[in-house]
Amino acid sequence: MKILKRQVLRGPNIWSNYRKKLIQVRLDLEEMEDFPTDKIPGFAERIKSLLPGMIEHECSEGVRGGFFTRVERGTWLGHVMEHIALEIQAMAGFKTGYGRTRGTGERGIYNMVFAYEVEEAGLYAVDASFAIVQALVHGEDYDVAHDVDEIRKIAQRHELGPSTKSIVDEAERRGIPWFRVGSNSLIQLGQGKNQVQFQATVTAKTGLRAANIASNKDYTKKLLADAKIPVPKGSICKSIEGLYEIIDEIGYPVVVKPLDGNQGKGATINITTPDAAAAAFEFAKKYGDHIIVEKYISGFDFRILVVDNKFVAASKRIPAHVTGDGIKSIDQLIEIVNQDPRRGDGHANVLTKIIIDRDSEIMMEKQGYDLSSVPKSGEIVYLKSTSNLSTGGTAIDVTDEVHPENIFMAERIAAIVGLDICGIDLMAFDLTTPIKDNDGAVIEVNAAPGLRMHLSPSEGKPRNVASAILDMLYPPGKPSRIPLVAITGTNGKTTTSRLMSHMAKQRGFRVGYTTTDGIYIDDFQIEKGDTTGPVSAQFVLRDPSVEFAVLETARGGILRAGLAFSECDIAIVTNIKGDHLGLNDINTIEDLANVKAVVPRSVKKDGWAILNAEDEHCVKISKELDCNIAWFSLSRYNEVITKQIAESKPVMVVDEGWITLIIGNQEFRIEKVTKVPISFQGTANFMVANAMAASLAGYLSGFGLDEIADSLRSFIPGYEQTPGRLNLFQFKKFKVIVDYAHNVHGYAAIEDYLKNVPAKRKIGIISGIGDRREEDLRECAAIACKMFDHVIIRQDHSLRGRTEEEINSILLDGIFASKKCISHEIIADEAKAIKHALEIAQEGDLIVALSDLYQSVVDVIKSEMEKEQLATGSSSPLSDTPLLVPPHSLIHPNTNYYGRPA
Repeated sequence: MKILKRQVLRGPNIWSNYRKKLIQVRLDLEEMEDFPTDKIPGFAERIKSLLPGMIEHECSEGVRGGFFTRVERGTWLGHVMEHIALEIQAMAGFKTGYGRTRGTGERGIYNMVFAYEVEEAGLYAVDASFAIVQALVHGEDYDVAHDVDEIRKIAQRHELGPSTKSIVDEAERRGIPWFRVGSNSLIQLGQGKNQVQFQATVTAKTGLRAANIASNKDYTKKLLADAKIPVPKGSICKSIEGLYEIIDEIGYPVVVKPLDGNQGKGATINITTPDAAAAAFEFAKKYGDHIIVEKYISGFDFRILVVDNKFVAASKRIPAHVTGDGIKSIDQLIEIVNQDPRRGDGHANVLTKIIIDRDSEIMMEKQGYDLSSVPKSGEIVYLKSTSNLSTGGTAIDVTDEVHPENIFMAERIAAIVGLDICGIDLMAFDLTTPIKDNDGAVIEVNAAPGLRMHLSPSEGKPRNVASAILDMLYPPGKPSRIPLVAITGTNGKTTTSRLMSHMAKQRGFRVGYTTTDGIYIDDFQIEKGDTTGPVSAQFVLRDPSVEFAVLETARGGILRAGLAFSECDIAIVTNIKGDHLGLNDINTIEDLANVKAVVPRSVKKDGWAILNAEDEHCVKISKELDCNIAWFSLSRYNEVITKQIAESKPVMVVDEGWITLIIGNQEFRIEKVTKVPISFQGTANFMVANAMAASLAGYLSGFGLDEIADSLRSFIPGYEQTPGRLNLFQFKKFKVIVDYAHNVHGYAAIEDYLKNVPAKRKIGIISGIGDRREEDLRECAAIACKMFDHVIIRQDHSLRGRTEEEINSILLDGIFASKKCISHEIIADEAKAIKHALEIAQEGDLIVALSDLYQSVVDVIKSEMEKEQLATGSSSPLSDTPLLVPPHSLIHPNTNYYGRPA
């Protein structure tokens, strides 16, 4: 057995659109393909003994113990590995539950997926489950507990803390998308311009001035005292002499703590002697030069949480402690307390493990104990002078017991300091009466207060305080998302994406969009290259300037990591044709359709999937969608279209030469096809289809039909606007077209278009892509023979698994099989091939360069155009011009829009 590949899926994917967090493993069973579990002696007994908790796995049997039944009956080891990966994560405390294992059609090769909560822990589970399977096969001992412990440790290092996670969980419940920014706990809620960032309980609304006030405990005290809020008497010092001067003024007992401390660090309470005060002073100096000395207030430690100036929750905090049983030492009791699964290191769990430090030793000494002491049964031994959860304290919810006057005071404090999320620490005997009447006082005001004590109190009712934070960040009516149009398909994605982006820009939106050419925001290219995957999509959705997102979404990114978004408003599927088949276990057109279907399956319930009515696979996809569906077609008499019209649902068709929107018995002519520049006077049907898909998306996005028509007319084809899509370059005696066509469907579309383009001779430059199927390469060559009089075969820079000789041989087979007598030659170097074509071209010829690396082809063409202009003294521009579109058709004519239908 061996693991061939592992990848992390972080969004809707081919396995599931709502189980977004999956790890996919490609596994080769090798010789173990011949040994399902029933043929491995003792395997069933060993797995039951090693992992008894798997009795709960129902598997496909649907009953408790179902998985063990499958093991006894015989199942393959990839399936076993899937269940073990889920089980060891469950043993570590994670809720995972979902897994699938499927054969690839290749003997012994399986794809296995399982759910994860923390990505890094899930990846560890891959190797651990593989190792466990190996041990079970060979009858070897295995320490599962070690792996479970490692998964916990990895998760603690990488998962979100309780406060952050509670806010993220509440955002998910409300359908608010979120992203983790970097590897820390900085979180972006929402998309584009509607995003809000926060880290723990510091939000985009937390003011720097307010946080600075809260961090200066002395200034905060004075501010509150001026507002007639009870606070302890005291002052600040930097020396022992200053310490004693303050104590002489306020008297014992006192509290000594660093001015800028937090989480109780460096604090000592209830000091009653000069020696203890001096020791506390030195302890506090470790955390800062300025030391607060204030009167110790008797009572209990309470925390009140105020969000957006509204009281939310209150807790009574108890310092870290153990309760004696008359048998065990304090050290042993601490060990037992720390075994509580709710306790972890730092802030990872709802409670924190108790760590013995100087403060603990002082507290035990005051009680006449040390770690070896055995307290009486029922006796409470306090181990910390402060009750912070971060030092091992616990909390009791008292939200419903707080007196209205204390609530009013807390809300005033938050407003005075100016904190959006405010934690107020009080000392009082209780909160059921006003603290001014029970000798209580406000001890501190905290920015970025922890939420653990309210979310999971040791006693009392848990409070969903994250809900109040989300109410503040996204009050009713405030959107968290931006309009999102996702575009997929085999051909036409980029042109459709660019046209849709153009429409949104014309409407006044700042548009972020991704294409095979790069990431764009407005008209500026932010990154160059093929950016049709989830990383690029997430880049756009994270940008705070983006108001409208248009995301070209290709198969590779979906297979590699899933979608970058959980749902979209509109999804367009341009067409589904054979391309890239035989790669990544996508062997049939049905497999490819399933990949593309991930995008329309992600459309929100009230959103729209826009599908090609002439594509049988789009028709099949439509039957599984749970959203609105709109169709486009070159013919209004298409069967799917006529049915949609009868149901009064929107369609976009070509009718009597017009791009026409039809909804029931209402028809709205948007623009004549011949006046849409990218249609090349209606000769490029595939471009007309792209225009219809984008127009339908524009209409469903709320754009007026006159605005759509204007965008169709103003979207001029050319290398700058539609790079690599029917780009024409006019030399003095001949013309050159550069197009991205690189598969059978693309070649067929170019063939259909060139039938309408007159030329004395048509010279084609083609190449074979090494990772395409042989039959696809042959068919491309055969189509090239139909549309060209002379073919030049060049080679890609990357041969993708085949030799140059193999690719040329396959292409030549296709040429010879066509039985059309055309001339051909082989010039491997791309630049030399295009230069040669330019050299042999005669007056009236048309050169067509079909290349997915069109940028370098265009560079050569422009260089040669410049040489020609210098040689002839021509002053014509170097830029390309639209093919077969007379200048008058580029003038914006009056629209034929008579009003948008209701």
